[in-house]
Amino acid sequence: MLNRRKFLIGTGAAALGALVLPKAASAFFANAGEHPIGLQLYTLFNVIDADVKDNLKKVADIGYKEVESAFSKLPGYYGMKPKEFAALCGELGLAWKSHHVLGAPFKMPKGMKMPAGPDGKPMTLPPHMRNLKDDMQQLVDEAAEGGIPYMVCANIPTGTLDEIKSSIEILNKTGEACKKAKIQLCYHNHDMEFKDVEGQIPYHLLLSGTQADLVKMELDLAWATKAGVDPVELFKKHPGRFPLLHVKDISKDFTTLEPVGDGVVDFKRIFENTKIAGVKHYFVEHDMPKDAFASIATSYKNLRAMGI
Repeated sequence: MLNRRKFLIGTGAAALGALVLPKAASAFFANAGEHPIGLQLYTLFNVIDADVKDNLKKVADIGYKEVESAFSKLPGYYGMKPKEFAALCGELGLAWKSHHVLGAPFKMPKGMKMPAGPDGKPMTLPPHMRNLKDDMQQLVDEAAEGGIPYMVCANIPTGTLDEIKSSIEILNKTGEACKKAKIQLCYHNHDMEFKDVEGQIPYHLLLSGTQADLVKMELDLAWATKAGVDPVELFKKHPGRFPLLHVKDISKDFTTLEPVGDGVVDFKRIFENTKIAGVKHYFVEHDMPKDAFASIATSYKNLRAMGI
């Protein structure tokens, strides 16, 4: 006899085939897997500010239960104070679990350009951006006001060992401030942290140079895969250090980010080892997709089909 989970996964996948999901279908499918699935709202960077409430409702209607915020073109938290944004998420049935902040401060790696949006033009950073080097306590206080359990440093400069050393000091200091506020600080990687800098690998320096209880990791699976890194080996070497995952996929030639399940990331093997990693939250992310809602609907469908 077909068990209940397989039945839900099979029928739910069919229900999610359309771009805009019927409310009944999304509600039916939302509990098909074992975990609430979250969304990194940077995925919606080009559309969310036009109507924040309506766009978050679309996220919830697909079946997402958690969100991780990031910067947008509006000041603050999508034009709101932390408590206001938290209240809006709660009203829509979304749990606000994490927020991304810039590092020490943001600096484009040598030879790299800002990613292009759907219009083909390079993304520009809003003028109101803050960072942990200059605005650490304010960012921690706002995260505490919003009641979120995690704050994530989205990047650090990694061009030299001095930059990395300075960033590690800032991360440890921020981790202490977050601990006092009952928030867990994490660090989010790209692929640049795995490239040799003066004979050292920045990611390894981050893991060894930060205090394990103060600074944990949000592993971005697509960027790690592009860098040739085995996430499972990282989990085994640093058990319990990875409470957050960026569930992101990438093409075979590593040139294009894809909806989850449409690329080459070995999600099955990774998900089989998440207990070792200490994973508590899964955030789907797709940087600058041409159609954000089509992408996140596909990612959600494929994750539920994987049993997540």
